[in-house]
Amino acid sequence: MKRFLNMMALFGLAAVLVTGTAHAGKNLDAIKSNGTLKCGVSTGLAGFSIADSKGNYTGLDADFCKALAAAVLGDASKVTFVPLSAQQRFTALQSGEVDLLSRNTTWTLTRDASLGLVFAGVTFYDGQGFMVPKDLKVNKATELDGAEVCVQTGTTTELNLADYFRAKGMTFKPVVFENLEESKTAFFNGRCQVYTTDRSGLASIRAADAPNPDDYVILPDTISKEPLGPVVRRGDDEWFSIVKWMVYGLIEAEEKGVTSKNVDEMKSSQDPVIQRLLGVSGDMGTKLGLDNDWAARAIKAVGNYGELYARNVLPIGLPREGSNALWTNGGMMYAMPLR
Repeated sequence: MKRFLNMMALFGLAAVLVTGTAHAGKNLDAIKSNGTLKCGVSTGLAGFSIADSKGNYTGLDADFCKALAAAVLGDASKVTFVPLSAQQRFTALQSGEVDLLSRNTTWTLTRDASLGLVFAGVTFYDGQGFMVPKDLKVNKATELDGAEVCVQTGTTTELNLADYFRAKGMTFKPVVFENLEESKTAFFNGRCQVYTTDRSGLASIRAADAPNPDDYVILPDTISKEPLGPVVRRGDDEWFSIVKWMVYGLIEAEEKGVTSKNVDEMKSSQDPVIQRLLGVSGDMGTKLGLDNDWAARAIKAVGNYGELYARNVLPIGLPREGSNALWTNGGMMYAMPLR
């Protein structure tokens, strides 16, 4: 009997050890071996991921990758940004060309269930809209019957466009392009009267690409739900958890007032949530297969979610309101409990 009880105690100890610490997973092992995080981003979308003349990337999506690199590699600069078109992005992730997509990609059932991929959270709640030249004197989307519309192929935008016009009993002529640059150029050169994509994309294009932004209007209509967030391959639960909790960690930091400037000071906070987030207690990093300073490094490198938004998205004319506000301010940005 005594021998049996001793064996049970050993099994119990083993169970605690197994459940208390996560193995890093094959993707994280490869990332550490390569010394860089390969991040799939857009080919150029101001506010989200865009390179300057020296190849330095900025934007909400780019900063998320930098946060991950800081968390898992100890250095936010250890990111290899891979610009991908809408048609290239899923194949690049499936093949292992990139470790994740952080590329204004909409979370849908088909993408989540049939591509061998999984979404790791939402970093921006968006919706599809329309942009037109101001001199067209159009005030709402229902006045676009018969219009020529520039749209990128291989996107939810293309499908939503057809659904919307069919539901409204209207017709349109699609002017379809494979990449973003071609579609923007065509619109500003007058090859179509209307440009459609996510409202964040419209604001970005209007601010960064229009010859004169004041000559173009984004209509008030939002015709779809476009929750955007990072995507990873299926089959590596450990890597999925790390990416997912990076999303929540940045949101939790904003909720608790932890910023890039005060993160070291906040380690002395008596708030148990802040202590767990910053690695003072709770072994949260160990449970992810990382060290316990993972989130503190990420926040110090790029800031909390609010800092990312203010630095990247506000300048393109998208105020922090509606769904993208914190849940405490009536929005949908909500971190799962770090405990």
